[in-house]
Amino acid sequence: MAFELPAHHALFTLVGSAFIVHLIFKRSEPHRVAVHALLLLAIPAFLSVLLLDRMPVTKALSVSFLTFWTALISSVTLYRLSPWHPLARYPGPVFLRLSKVSMAWISRGGKRHLYTQELHRRYGDIVRVGPNEVSISNAAAIHPLMGTSGLHKGPQWEARTATQSVPPLIAIGDPKEHLRRRKPWNRALNVASLKDFEPFVAHRAEQLVSRLAAQKETTNLARWFGWFTYDLMSDMAFGGGSEMMLNGDEGSVWPLLETGLLNSDTFGHLPWMADYIRAVPGLGANMKQMRSFCIQRTQERIKLGNTSRKDLFYYLNNEDGAEPKPPVSEVTADGTLAIVAGSDTTSSVLSNVFYCLLTHPEAYARLRAEVDSYYPAGEDAFNTKHHADMPYLNAVINETMRLFPPVTDGSQRIVPAGSGGRIIGDSYLPEGTITTVHMYSIQRDARNFAPLPDSFWPERWLHAADGASSVIGMKLVHNATAFFPFSYGPGNCAGKGLALQEMRMVVSAMVQRLELSLADGFDAVAYENDMHDYLILSRPPLPVTVNQRKVSTEGHST
Repeated sequence: MAFELPAHHALFTLVGSAFIVHLIFKRSEPHRVAVHALLLLAIPAFLSVLLLDRMPVTKALSVSFLTFWTALISSVTLYRLSPWHPLARYPGPVFLRLSKVSMAWISRGGKRHLYTQELHRRYGDIVRVGPNEVSISNAAAIHPLMGTSGLHKGPQWEARTATQSVPPLIAIGDPKEHLRRRKPWNRALNVASLKDFEPFVAHRAEQLVSRLAAQKETTNLARWFGWFTYDLMSDMAFGGGSEMMLNGDEGSVWPLLETGLLNSDTFGHLPWMADYIRAVPGLGANMKQMRSFCIQRTQERIKLGNTSRKDLFYYLNNEDGAEPKPPVSEVTADGTLAIVAGSDTTSSVLSNVFYCLLTHPEAYARLRAEVDSYYPAGEDAFNTKHHADMPYLNAVINETMRLFPPVTDGSQRIVPAGSGGRIIGDSYLPEGTITTVHMYSIQRDARNFAPLPDSFWPERWLHAADGASSVIGMKLVHNATAFFPFSYGPGNCAGKGLALQEMRMVVSAMVQRLELSLADGFDAVAYENDMHDYLILSRPPLPVTVNQRKVSTEGHST
């Protein structure tokens, strides 16, 4: 008996220590590698000394770690599945309630947007998708969660931007700091500045149309849009340096971007990995490589000094003299954001605009008629004077973004500690709850857009603008507040105006000057199946044949 009692005490000490460690993680959620090592490795290793007078060192360590980890995992599992958990009232798959690792794995398959939509169809408007996280598919939650009095941004960007010494604008959760960092973006992207940007956009758009017109064989339109937006955003963010439309991807930048987005999306579900990404040399290597590339471009642009070229960098670096010069690390972070977010999102929408048009010939014909009426043959379709007022052009772009928002998830938020929680409708979100208003589900919900919520039907926007309540004998449902492809509130997309300028200009000019058709054997079902959601909705190959539109003797395109 003298031998067994101390052994029991040792095991009880190990179990009790595991419960205390669980309590520490629950209350403070430490993210530092050193703290993890102390709590998860050092404690059971130290407590193994309680067993050394009864067994060899290796066995004592084994028993200590096995006991400690079994107790810790059991404690975590029982708590997260128990009715006492703050989110116990919200349904969701058991494996998601236990850990976000499973969602990270699902995300690597690229179909998280469809998986989450299916969860909402099965469980309802609020689904538990993590131990402390819910997804919401009710449009009524957009304003209270993302509006002026909404919640701070969630922790997903901690690991996504772990390789950057300063977070980019999109990753800043503190409202005051976000407002400070947003000021140069607001100056850069106001109405007057966008007018100054028109020549930059028109130059690259003209290059795109000319390069496409020169294609003699079937070409991948999605790739051209990627090259166009990358060249343009390189011009805007760093004063040039990229000529993909002329030379192709000689530097293999796109694979770097795509792999970086995949890993960034995965890490976003595991924010505690941020310190590991910084500490482990091989982890997040492509993200670190992209940052190094952008640092080099920033340094090259700064060497030029103040220029008369009023591009995006001109404002990010406060070359307009409105504020003191920011640290180079801030300029690099936001320049990187401009290239990655600005090129990938816009090219995604452009690809899907032409996918939708080319698979709906009647919509293509109607848009072409509108473009020809505003920009007859010989007139400059790159001139933006009519673009914002062309109803069908904007309906096509809006309908594409409704069906295929480039960022399908929306923007993650967190209920801050000390706030007392947040009430959304008749639901309560406790302090510490992470939440996302799921854009993809909301914008395809028949409660918000009907009829044909899953179909490309640009006319819905025209009927809604006319105040129609029904069409062809069916009730027209058009909830404008449920359409938020550029996010919502103070944290919305700063580049919305520039993105719309690009898309309207490119679509108008291409429809005016080119005749596009899908390659023989194109499979629309396969195209949509090949869309992958890695933070930004990917662009599957879009094979098309391109011809210049002919001009009739009356001077109109045919």
